[in-house]
Amino acid sequence: MSPRVLRIAAPLAVGVLFLAVWQAFARVTGMPPYILPAPSDVAQSLWTDGPSLLGSLLVTLRITLAALAAAALIGGGIALLFSVSRTLELSLFPYAVVLQVTPIVAIAPLIIIWVRQPFLALLVCAWIVAFFPIVSNTTVGLNSADRNLLALFRLYGASPGQTLLYLRLPTALPYFLAGLRISGGLALIGAVVAEFVAGTGGTETGLAFRILEAGYRLAIPRLFAALFLLSLTGIVIYLALDLLSRRLLRNWHESAGAGDEE
Repeated sequence: MSPRVLRIAAPLAVGVLFLAVWQAFARVTGMPPYILPAPSDVAQSLWTDGPSLLGSLLVTLRITLAALAAAALIGGGIALLFSVSRTLELSLFPYAVVLQVTPIVAIAPLIIIWVRQPFLALLVCAWIVAFFPIVSNTTVGLNSADRNLLALFRLYGASPGQTLLYLRLPTALPYFLAGLRISGGLALIGAVVAEFVAGTGGTETGLAFRILEAGYRLAIPRLFAALFLLSLTGIVIYLALDLLSRRLLRNWHESAGAGDEE
């Protein structure tokens, strides 16, 4: 079996086996659905409540993608500033670390109070969670240019802009894309956590509120269906970013071909 087929078949086999064991356990033990629903109950809820859940998922996805785009632009810009000035990096990087290690559930209520527009408040919360991997990875990449090549650029009289464009940025691209893959999942987590803290319903209701609502009503199959949609969304985001990374790096960087050979 080829490595590419095995990469798809092996996780699918494990997933099917897990669902089969879960279904058998739920039926044999007679566990009520409001405690542990069987996969068939979750599938039925997904079919019944699918349109409502998908509408809420689109709200959460809109926040996630906007936060990811903001993290990529602002995080990449901050990393560029850090690469230009070592003093600036030493002065500001610790505050980026502080934002990263501060639990978003602790500061999300303040952000929601200070930022009156709900979408923007949720976007800020998700951005805070997502931006650090891009800043950190891109900064490392910009500072990882080969010293011999830097000396060669200086020898030929290259300007700082030319060195940045033709040496530092290509060197940092794999690091930036690695940070982007991490930030994709974190942006989704940040959006969901912010929605949990906001806890408001209405026409613009995210999937997190649907999870809270299902929990309050003991509609556990619907809760599992919403969790399944969130997990599936996270997987799709990661795979899309991984595909983007491979497309951009496949012709010149070793990491794009990693895992294809046995």
